[in-house]
Amino acid sequence: MFDPTSWVGFHTWLSLIGIASGFLVLADLIAGRDRPWVVGVFLASAFATSATGFGFPFAGVLPSHIVGGIALLILAATIPARYLSASKGHAGSGRSHRIYAVGAVASLYLLVFVAVAQAFAKIPALQAMAPTQSEPPFAIVQGVVLLIFGLLGVAAVRGRMHSPRAAA
Repeated sequence: MFDPTSWVGFHTWLSLIGIASGFLVLADLIAGRDRPWVVGVFLASAFATSATGFGFPFAGVLPSHIVGGIALLILAATIPARYLSASKGHAGSGRSHRIYAVGAVASLYLLVFVAVAQAFAKIPALQAMAPTQSEPPFAIVQGVVLLIFGLLGVAAVRGRMHSPRAAA
């Protein structure tokens, strides 16, 4: 296991909290529910995960830095959209809500994308199937994850738009 008191452990825990709370947010979006504290935990941990990723020693720009940068840009739009939508009293509809819903799903997808990459890098059975992460098993898994998140993203936007709360 990892040491939760190390930078790697701290970063990993943030990521796991982000993924777990992100799935709760996703379920709430699809169901037309809103739990602000869950949203807050998700957005804060997703941001912190991406930000702490830049705290590791490196000599050049790595793919992880590109993913982290993209994640932070998505969150830069998602966080204000969430709280703008909620402050107007119509957290279930409108352009700012759609930006929030798409951004939340995209942020969760990027956390899961990195988790899959880490699993292929660290779990011996997966590493044996795709040692350089350019082999078909890795691409297939990442493609399936992308497809699933695409479908969940559509459901998340539609779920809130068609909920009784959004129509009120």
